[in-house]
Amino acid sequence: MNTAIVIALALGAYLLGSIPSAVWIGKIFYGVDVRTKGSGNAGTTNVLRVLGAKAALPVFVIDMLKGYAAVSLATLGPIAPESPNFLYVKMALCVLAVVGHMYPVFAGFRGGKGVATLVGAMFAFSVGGILLSLATFVVIVSLTHYVSVGSMVGGLLLPFYAALTGDTDWRLILFFALISLLLFYTHRTNIGRLLHGTENKTHLFGRSKQGEQK
Repeated sequence: MNTAIVIALALGAYLLGSIPSAVWIGKIFYGVDVRTKGSGNAGTTNVLRVLGAKAALPVFVIDMLKGYAAVSLATLGPIAPESPNFLYVKMALCVLAVVGHMYPVFAGFRGGKGVATLVGAMFAFSVGGILLSLATFVVIVSLTHYVSVGSMVGGLLLPFYAALTGDTDWRLILFFALISLLLFYTHRTNIGRLLHGTENKTHLFGRSKQGEQK
């Protein structure tokens, strides 16, 4: 295996994940660093809450695309797609992209939770599974107005949805299960606020009131 190519792919995935769309869009078009407002998170939800849907939509799309692009770098590597090890390469690139989003080199290593980046990356693994998870997310958030709950429930059900839509490789199912645990970990502060009734609500189809609570 060509070590230089492997390093280049790993670095490429991390750098793609590091593109701080929320920070750049907020600063360039609104003169606001979203990390100083709302939850302080450089992600779609905080952008929606602070700047509105017009700013949040491109952030979400860019973050999804960078996740998908990072995993797609696997096709440029030395391992053929038909190889059993190709899946492991994609998994590694997915993790690196999410790490890049959470700790972006282009934004002082202060990023977001990586949910949108993870969603984009998942499209490179299981289209059917992630579409069902997204549908679940929309339903949950529409009913509760808690993005954190929608994200965690959607992630929790992803392994089952993937299996339901025909992706039965045990390695993939296990990877999705680990991803769901990662989502619970990155949302640990949200879980605390949910338990205390202080979690902010977010409206998918309208701008949330700053500090709105349950």
